[in-house]
Amino acid sequence: MRDIVRFLHDSFEGEKIVKKYDTFEINGFRLGVKPEVKPKILVAALREGMLRLAAREADGTIINWLSAEDVKKVAAVVNGAANGVPKEIVCRIFVCPSENAEVVRKAARFAITAYMNVPVYAQFHEWLGRGPAFQGMWDAWKAGDRKAALAAIPDEVVDQLIVHGSPEKCRAQIDQYFANGVTTSSIAIMAFDPELSHWDAVKALSPSAS
Repeated sequence: MRDIVRFLHDSFEGEKIVKKYDTFEINGFRLGVKPEVKPKILVAALREGMLRLAAREADGTIINWLSAEDVKKVAAVVNGAANGVPKEIVCRIFVCPSENAEVVRKAARFAITAYMNVPVYAQFHEWLGRGPAFQGMWDAWKAGDRKAALAAIPDEVVDQLIVHGSPEKCRAQIDQYFANGVTTSSIAIMAFDPELSHWDAVKALSPSAS
């Protein structure tokens, strides 16, 4: 990943690349069109190793599946490795502006189990300190009891990872991500409430609606 980022930096200069990186070699690559403005290179990252790499080698990082409070820990790693150079922290934030909390939580549990049983995400949340809260879900999932796995996720964990509630409450929660270190948001509108259309959700979250 480090060498790919370095190669991308070199390639965006528009010059012919004949260079040996640590893990591969490029012999004669050149972009067909040199961009007038060099694109930012952002590295999707979860734990410390990739977060530090993103801070050292790229223009920033992309993060997801974490709470606004978790952003403090992630931002500390990124900023600590950046040596004073401002870095972009893009966060994918899952949002459902619905006050039907039980419907949202029930649907959200399916999305959460789908991700949190993937090893890299499980390790990520252990690093964030959420291991004990997820242990019951992980144990049930490994035992093949999907229904019990869903039921084992505490409401407070769903509420930490999924922004939901009134549009005003959602906007306030999204603001907390920025307050804790996010520089750019990527809002993912989640269709957890069947009575809420995608575009109604977008309109409700729009700053013009506040």
